[in-house]
Amino acid sequence: MAVLSERVLSAGAAGQVDVPVAGLAQLRIAARQDREAVDAVREVMDDAAAKGDDERARRWVPYLIYVQSRVDRKDRFDQAYAAAFEDYFAGLDDLEANRTQSWFGGDLAHAKADLLAAASRLGNAGPLALDDALGLARRQAFVDVLAAASRTAALIAADENARYIVDEDVLIRTPDGVTLSAVVARSRKAASPLPAAMQFTIYTVPTASRATALQAAARGYAGVVVDARGKRLSTDAIRPYETEVDDASAAVDWIARQSWNDGRVAMYGGSYSGFAAWAATKRMPSALKTIVPYAAAIPGFGLPMENNVFLSANYAWPFYVAGNRLLDDAIYSDRERWQRLPEAWYASGRPYREIDRVDGTPNPSLQRWLSHPAYDSYWQAMVPYGGDFARIDIPVLTITGYYDDGQISALQYFKEHLRHRPDAAHYLLIGPYDHFGAQAPFKPRNVGGYDIDPVAQFDTQDITFQWLDHVLHGGPRPALLRDRVNYQLMGADTWQHAPSLEGAAEATTFHLSGKACGLYHCLAPSATPTAPLVQTVDFADRTTEGHAYYPNPVVRDGIEVESGFAFVSAPFKPPTSVVGTFAGELKVRINKRDFDFSVSLYELMPDGKVMQLSYYVGRASHAHDPARRKLLTPGEWTTVPFERTRMTGRRMDADSRLLVVVDVLKDARHQVNMGTGWDVSDESVADAKEPLVIEWHPDSSIQVPLRRE
Repeated sequence: MAVLSERVLSAGAAGQVDVPVAGLAQLRIAARQDREAVDAVREVMDDAAAKGDDERARRWVPYLIYVQSRVDRKDRFDQAYAAAFEDYFAGLDDLEANRTQSWFGGDLAHAKADLLAAASRLGNAGPLALDDALGLARRQAFVDVLAAASRTAALIAADENARYIVDEDVLIRTPDGVTLSAVVARSRKAASPLPAAMQFTIYTVPTASRATALQAAARGYAGVVVDARGKRLSTDAIRPYETEVDDASAAVDWIARQSWNDGRVAMYGGSYSGFAAWAATKRMPSALKTIVPYAAAIPGFGLPMENNVFLSANYAWPFYVAGNRLLDDAIYSDRERWQRLPEAWYASGRPYREIDRVDGTPNPSLQRWLSHPAYDSYWQAMVPYGGDFARIDIPVLTITGYYDDGQISALQYFKEHLRHRPDAAHYLLIGPYDHFGAQAPFKPRNVGGYDIDPVAQFDTQDITFQWLDHVLHGGPRPALLRDRVNYQLMGADTWQHAPSLEGAAEATTFHLSGKACGLYHCLAPSATPTAPLVQTVDFADRTTEGHAYYPNPVVRDGIEVESGFAFVSAPFKPPTSVVGTFAGELKVRINKRDFDFSVSLYELMPDGKVMQLSYYVGRASHAHDPARRKLLTPGEWTTVPFERTRMTGRRMDADSRLLVVVDVLKDARHQVNMGTGWDVSDESVADAKEPLVIEWHPDSSIQVPLRRE
């Protein structure tokens, strides 16, 4: 590799090849030209800094320390490396040091295997192209730097110890007599009490909790990570969702009583931590000053059931979080088991309540949840509900994604807060992200086959602390938050802003016509007197499934609708944006007492590709009220409304069309509603009896928020 790298460098010096700045640095390292490598690495870092790409500059710090150590080593590399590390970090403030440390990690074994595989692949291929040679040098430099960086654990620990006071074994005793464990980190330089930035989590990983607390401390806060009841040092029973209202509130109160806190607490975090932040607002402890929930769940609303339909996607989750005091990775990582189970249950025809018998292991959490098929007081007690939202008088920043599985929960919090408190300082930030992307510092460039616009990138952690600085220190509001609703318009490479969900576009009504429009039926601007479309669904037949509404992939080459009915609009001649949530009213007549259904919204592009924009899944008998079931009358026309759908923001090109697919829900990923009117969890294939016959009336309508560009 050294000889190869020298040859490429010589060719570059002779003007025979054009070597990029980063490639030059990697070649110098691989060629063991240490003094020249120092200058080359500094040039890369200076170039990144000049372009405002601070993260790229930080990425090269391990390379700089490595080559500087080789220059200074005098046959004592370990001492030289430690000295170079300490000298560099001595010049960094807490935040910059914290951000830089993360670039010293990596999987050395994997990096070595990657280098050897590439060398083996190219070694007998004859003369190398420049890109291949640079690729080998890049891999070699990475292996060298990563091998040296294995020394940094003790150095980072020493640097952190000099900067922070960290207590990893804090015990919080709640008024209910429960013990919670926590990690607390704060700067040694703090001359007075600090506001606290707190996460409350059930995903207990001690190293991750420590890192999270330190990130907050590096930004000038007392960083606190509290474990849910029964986790880590707590000996109480683990009860996911059920105790956060009390426990998260008690943790806030406890923090406010500590000498290092100034009486102000902010809660933030994603998924379960986002849920816990909302749970705390049900009690509204006086010290809680703001929350920043990302992709926050509402138990019983978005999971483990959505619009009263239980989903199997979260089946394994209780084993993961409640199996021990930390996380049961061994069980949760058995992907084959969890992928096989839904199909095995579906094929068996057994009641959904017996899915854990099919698995062979009791699932007590699931059984407890299944005993509450309505959004009743059991679920309502876990988060703010109804009038509770009127008492939430603190600023809130909600972050979620168009393709976040739990987006309907995040939007429900947003809508309910503003419905009960119209003047709430509640901001929404949303873009083309999935559940994990919405929470991440760096967003995946591709989501389900869709390449996100460059402008869609933002750092969720950065904007969180910008918000905390705004609320708690009077700093400027984050620049992205120009209005109450802030959304990245897919396909336009812009962020746009609106005063409300309804204010971004105008709801446009389409009707589900029985008239043919090419391969599909017409999505017509007005009702047409056509005969109802008739669908027959045999729930006893487990060899078939309904239309797959879930957006995986988001973009596909085409769509085949083998179940249900598809309706397509006329082409939109000017470019048209879809911004907001869609809704509708389905007029149906069935021969049973209930059914579950899905409605999927797509963009159909001129070249035949489709992009999924949003979807709805729910139970007809709960369409009017998730808390109370109202069965349908067989043989009578019934209007089934739906509105709890996912927001999208997409600029469609000229000549694109809207495509809507409606279908009865029947697959392995959910309960199967046989329509008897009994508890769906108790219905088996024996209750299917005669097939469901459903008539979709042409008076059925869909309201889609559109804006002509």
